[in-house]
Amino acid sequence: MKKRSYELKLRRQICEVGYILWQMGFAAGTDGNISVKLPDGAFLITPSGVSKRLLRPETLVKINGGTAEKKSGGKPSTEIGAHLCCYGERGDISAVIHAHPPVATGFAAAGIAPDDASLTEAVIFLGTVPVAPFAVPGSDGVSESIAPLIREHDAILLANHGALTVGSDLTRALYNMETLEHYAKVSLTARQLGGAKPLSPEDAEKCAALRPPRREG
Repeated sequence: MKKRSYELKLRRQICEVGYILWQMGFAAGTDGNISVKLPDGAFLITPSGVSKRLLRPETLVKINGGTAEKKSGGKPSTEIGAHLCCYGERGDISAVIHAHPPVATGFAAAGIAPDDASLTEAVIFLGTVPVAPFAVPGSDGVSESIAPLIREHDAILLANHGALTVGSDLTRALYNMETLEHYAKVSLTARQLGGAKPLSPEDAEKCAALRPPRREG
């Protein structure tokens, strides 16, 4: 596929994922941001101050050379630093999503990590989900808070803020966000019923062994 055609395909996919996030209630107002790494090392990221319902391929911002100064398009999301941090820490990451799924964000606001290994799908596809220390949105502190965690985790809760997921492609990053919210809902329900009964260490290890291997870029 030609370079321009492939980039247009990714631009359309970002818009589609943005609409899905809005439809699911994961991105109210202008919340959330999405980025994808291009084969040549450039990045596409959603613009600042635009509803994920209203994204258009031409409104996405292209970042070259890993710096916001070398860009085409409008103003990139204020969380661009967090996205670039994820790509810098791991070569297997090709997509990053930041959103505010309600139940998972509730756990983030409470400072509770839903990591009790009570849901097999979460163990297989997410592993543990840590809570990154609070940092003011859009500040360098967000990158600093997630850098040590993103090296080993595909989903992170941001204290008092929201959630961040990554993937080898945009579909995987979206699936991880959906799985995170589903896991949070199940965990909350289990807690209301008296507490989750986690998998045994042996069964948790067997499930963890089913995780797809990382493919370094």
